[in-house]
Amino acid sequence: MTDPAATPGLFLGQSSDGPTPQAEFLLWNRANRHGVIAGATGTGKTVTLQIMAQGFSDMGVPVFCADVKGDLSGVSQAGTPNDKLLTRAAGMDLTLTPRAAPTVFWDLYGQKGHPVRATVSEIGPLLMARMLDLNDVQEGVLTVAFHVADKEGLLMLDLDDLRSVLTYVAENAARIGREVGNVALASIAAIQRGLLQLEQQGGKAFFGEPALKLEDIIRVGLDGKGQVNVLDSTRLMSSPRLYGAFLLWLLSELFEQLPEVGDPDKPRLVFFFDEAHLLFRDAPRPLLEKVEQVVRLIRSKGVGVYFITQNPADIPDSVLSQLGNRIQHALRAYTPSEQRGLKSASESFRANPAFDTAEAIQALGTGEALVSTLDEKGAPRVVARTMIRPPDSRLGPATDAERAAVMAASPVRGVYDTVIDRDSAEEILAARHARAEADAAPVENAPKGRAPAEPKAAPKPRAPRKSTRQTPLEALTKTVLRTAGSTLTRELLRGVLGGLKRR
Repeated sequence: MTDPAATPGLFLGQSSDGPTPQAEFLLWNRANRHGVIAGATGTGKTVTLQIMAQGFSDMGVPVFCADVKGDLSGVSQAGTPNDKLLTRAAGMDLTLTPRAAPTVFWDLYGQKGHPVRATVSEIGPLLMARMLDLNDVQEGVLTVAFHVADKEGLLMLDLDDLRSVLTYVAENAARIGREVGNVALASIAAIQRGLLQLEQQGGKAFFGEPALKLEDIIRVGLDGKGQVNVLDSTRLMSSPRLYGAFLLWLLSELFEQLPEVGDPDKPRLVFFFDEAHLLFRDAPRPLLEKVEQVVRLIRSKGVGVYFITQNPADIPDSVLSQLGNRIQHALRAYTPSEQRGLKSASESFRANPAFDTAEAIQALGTGEALVSTLDEKGAPRVVARTMIRPPDSRLGPATDAERAAVMAASPVRGVYDTVIDRDSAEEILAARHARAEADAAPVENAPKGRAPAEPKAAPKPRAPRKSTRQTPLEALTKTVLRTAGSTLTRELLRGVLGGLKRR
């Protein structure tokens, strides 16, 4: 195996457009400029993702990617190349060395990987509204619930905490409404129904503690290889809003917690977002603006984001314009909308005089792609018709036994397996309710038949006293001092996508 550090970049394959074959590389110091891998089903996108994940790992770059069909799990196993793959490798002067990448499996449901969790407070109202498919009014009420929870020190860890806070807001709607605006009980009921649907889809397993720590996915082993984090998404795809919101939350956490590094010699982490159209489909404008902001700014944190989708047209232009490295597998254009998408895809490349880009996209075979990556100056190279290299790891999924063996040897084995249920909003509000009932009990349960007490003499009138009503400044000061210890931390961690308050 060639030392990755000795190569100019990640070897993608070999083009043959010119008089001599040409190796196509993704430069290490341009990999954080993001990219897109597109193509119809069955054209080789997963294999391209696999060879890129293993290539980055060899260079010491951790990778996080979603495994939508289960095929990507093969990166954890050494390959067994057949004659066809060996012939392709020989044509590229490439020696295949069957080997596995250091892999950690994750699963929001904890079935085919280590459990992945986040707290409700970390997710924030914007992404939670996206998961629940709320309208603008309902999202506003949900934002009020988050505001009240933060103001009163009600830590929301799981869905039961959020339910308790919503009930508390409903019971105190008049008082809360005077402070932050009208709280419609019908909206609270709609949110509660949305939570029930989310729970029925398996979303309850995602919310809680221990929450995922970023350092557990940004790992480099003693052998210098980056950890390949594979999120099993075969079941998650039945809840596309949960899938999109989770990956977007993870991006926002990376953006918030990682320091600025500018343009490093190689990325700190590469993030692959498969089935990217699920993130943008029917997304409200504020969410699209947040996605654009994160993608634009996270580059300086050393994180490269690569969207995988069937057609680049699935990605909004404001985001697509920031994806400098492009790999386009075959597209088919049978309908007028598909033809428009094909035209748009072909026009996004820097033209090659050797062929017509639009025709080439339709003529590509399985394992072929049009490749245009950024050069040393950050400009896109002329598009090249490229035969993608075969992987060193297995083509096809890992078996259940192989997956279990990988998990047993995982560096995070046992860290996330047991749920932690500490006192939070549900317990705090239940304790308040119990105290209120206990305080009321002596009055309600006073012994009957006892002679009424002598009426007390009327108190002497006292001099008027100064009003105890707090001024706005005094109330604000006390609120800040009382909640700074818990609220400020959550506000910082929530990030650009889950602000506590709408201003």
